[in-house]
Amino acid sequence: MFKEILRDLVDRTDGGVAGLLMATDGIAIDQYASGDGLFDIESVGMEYSVVLKGVQRAAEMLDAGEAKEVSVQTERLTTVVRMLSDEYFVALAVEPGGNVGKARYLLRTSAPTLIENL
Repeated sequence: MFKEILRDLVDRTDGGVAGLLMATDGIAIDQYASGDGLFDIESVGMEYSVVLKGVQRAAEMLDAGEAKEVSVQTERLTTVVRMLSDEYFVALAVEPGGNVGKARYLLRTSAPTLIENL
């Protein structure tokens, strides 16, 4: 079930490379990579899970409310992360020039289905 949702997210996003559903402790629930499948979205997710914890703590300390979404843009990739709960997040990696706005929209609209099935 999760792989189909991740595949849909990647395939419907121009420039979508990979999708990941992961626990905040760094354990992958499911993943999907397009093309040759050589992109290691699980490693990206494990590293960003540490960053997400820091963002969550900072938001709490600033009394800004819960962190809902984080984007990290690098030379080769933009990764959009959508928090599903305190324990789970979904991430979508998009290549440069890809449609990050659509990635954000699709992550937001797929979140209720993912939460319901966790």
